[in-house]
Amino acid sequence: MTYVDSHCHIDRYDDPTAVMRRAEAANVVTIAVTELPSAFQRLSVRLGKRRFFRLALGLHPLRVSLATSMELALFAQLLDRVDYVGEVGLDHSRDGRPSFPQQVKVFERLLQNARVKDKILTVHSRGAEKETIQCLAAAEVTAILHWYSGALTHIDAAVEAGLWFSVNSAMLRSKNGQRIIRSIPRERIVTETDGPYVKVGRQASEPRDIPGIVKGLANIWNEDPEYARERVLDTMRDIAQAAWGGSDPTRSPSRLS
Repeated sequence: MTYVDSHCHIDRYDDPTAVMRRAEAANVVTIAVTELPSAFQRLSVRLGKRRFFRLALGLHPLRVSLATSMELALFAQLLDRVDYVGEVGLDHSRDGRPSFPQQVKVFERLLQNARVKDKILTVHSRGAEKETIQCLAAAEVTAILHWYSGALTHIDAAVEAGLWFSVNSAMLRSKNGQRIIRSIPRERIVTETDGPYVKVGRQASEPRDIPGIVKGLANIWNEDPEYARERVLDTMRDIAQAAWGGSDPTRSPSRLS
């Protein structure tokens, strides 16, 4: 049995190696996102080639103040080496408002690179859901909106633009998160942890928690957990088909991971 964690910050754990071992023991294929191209480089050395991990090239919206010309050039330089891009996007929360104009410039610059067309993007949109969806729709890229928390009214626009959504345990626990999940077509949903930023009890969520998230989805859908697991895997295959023409992301390693 295989599961998918489509968004996890492996490099932010105190002991990434232990987290990776537990993920592999739980048969969870994990997309390890990064927050800067230089962080991607460091994590690529640490990860090496692992059957259950895919490494994503990121430039987090709350890190744009660190996005020097060298980091931006490094992003472009590394893009051909990856199948996944993330975490990227926009943030108009209290933390992100001061840098929002710069975020938009950086995000639009990244999306204008023609080479992102054959990548799977995992995208941050907190407080800027409408703007993020509009940018992704205009760029016509294959993208997953990670931990969507915006208005239900924007979901139809995202689906119409061909976007997907990833859900985590925090969404399953909250009434608003459950409303959002029920408003998204099942075939547009995949699973994530966003660990270690999301907690399960007092512990940081990690990829081995994905089977529990699948069970939570099954409860909301009033379906068997095996149905939910297969539904998520089928959706990941659809995303791979849209991005690069049919590779199964749970079976064939990306070029770097």
